[in-house]
Amino acid sequence: MASFIVEGGHKLHGSITPQGAKNEALQVLCAVLLTKETVVIKNLPNILDVNNLIDLLASIGVTVEKLTKGEFAFTARNLDTAYLRSADFLKKCNKLRGSVMLIGPLLARLGEVTYAKPGGDKIGRRRLDTHFQGMLNLGATFQYDHNLMAYRFDGKHLRGCYMLLDEASVTGTANIIMASVLAEGTTTIYNAACEPYLQQLCKLLNNMGARISGVGSNLLTIEGVKELHGAQHTLLPDMIEVGSFIGMAAITGSELRIKNVSYRDLGIIPDAFRRLGIRIDVDDDDIIIPAQEHYQIESFLDGSILTIADAPWPGLTPDLLSVLLVVATQAKGTVLIHQKMFESRLFFVDKLIDMGAQIILCDPHRAVVVGHDHTRQLKHNNMTSPDIRAGIAMLIAAMSAEGTSKIDHIDQIDRGYEDIEHRLNAIGAHIRREE
Repeated sequence: MASFIVEGGHKLHGSITPQGAKNEALQVLCAVLLTKETVVIKNLPNILDVNNLIDLLASIGVTVEKLTKGEFAFTARNLDTAYLRSADFLKKCNKLRGSVMLIGPLLARLGEVTYAKPGGDKIGRRRLDTHFQGMLNLGATFQYDHNLMAYRFDGKHLRGCYMLLDEASVTGTANIIMASVLAEGTTTIYNAACEPYLQQLCKLLNNMGARISGVGSNLLTIEGVKELHGAQHTLLPDMIEVGSFIGMAAITGSELRIKNVSYRDLGIIPDAFRRLGIRIDVDDDDIIIPAQEHYQIESFLDGSILTIADAPWPGLTPDLLSVLLVVATQAKGTVLIHQKMFESRLFFVDKLIDMGAQIILCDPHRAVVVGHDHTRQLKHNNMTSPDIRAGIAMLIAAMSAEGTSKIDHIDQIDRGYEDIEHRLNAIGAHIRREE
């Protein structure tokens, strides 16, 4: 298993371009199953989760053709129904969280699907109720097969309906949308997730001939159609990478230009970093982080300690709280980080405490960070990445630390960040991969 050896204390410089969005890629890749015609997707990141899903699509029977770097053509003309019932299919699904979004398109296309519980980050309970209830609302049935340890769905006659989701689940909303586009009649989804990547999925589906209105809001209306056709689609830049690069520049006191970020799709992310005292300048569609020796955390207007919490879009994405927490360790002031959505994502802070960070873990959801104001540098440490976002947060901490740190289990980081050590070394970092 590979590790990163990170020599800390080096400033970054120059510019870096974010990869295509991982979370959008997983959604639109599943959507290619909804048509027999060719769908071309551009700006796909070369990361483990995306590559594993592409491999799974090829196993299902999708013809995959690499056109250029990051650009692929997918043709799902003939699906291998026998393979879809095989143990190998269930095993691959079990290793990839994004595979859960195969349920909707396969149910819409074939009328049945067998599906194993998905894998993914170990960040606490990640229930599938919204996905399953959405399929039930559309007229599907399912039962659990104890021998296969998998769910069997039957939905040969999906019909549109009104549904109010009990949570604004991004992948749940995506799954229901993809099942609904070929269903009979009209589907209305209230309390739908409305993240930019979900908007991108709807844009692709509409380009394929779907009829989805209300895109960008939490009330979607989907008029079912008989069939979809081919289309082309380009992924947005990855907002989590953008936030990660902002954090790297800030904590190392570096000046860095982050190029082509699709600023209008970043939502509240830049303001979250600004509340930590980080200056962010916008030049056309680039972000410039000036070098700062100090950055001071704001207080609320009544003088109370700032709280940064995650929330469904347009609130702050939970995927960046780990990065914001690490950046706060070198700010001036105190902040409460409140991770509402996942119950195990803050457990990595014990490694930061070992590095000298002043953090009080209040409970599985809340941590108080008292910043050093760069008066004390974090110390090197040996760490193990428990998930993608904690892994990149550990990398950021190691880049700012005194001495040389080691991060094990970096395949977690590889799942979400393309060729990260070479891209960061090109702008001044000192990171070595050790197999």
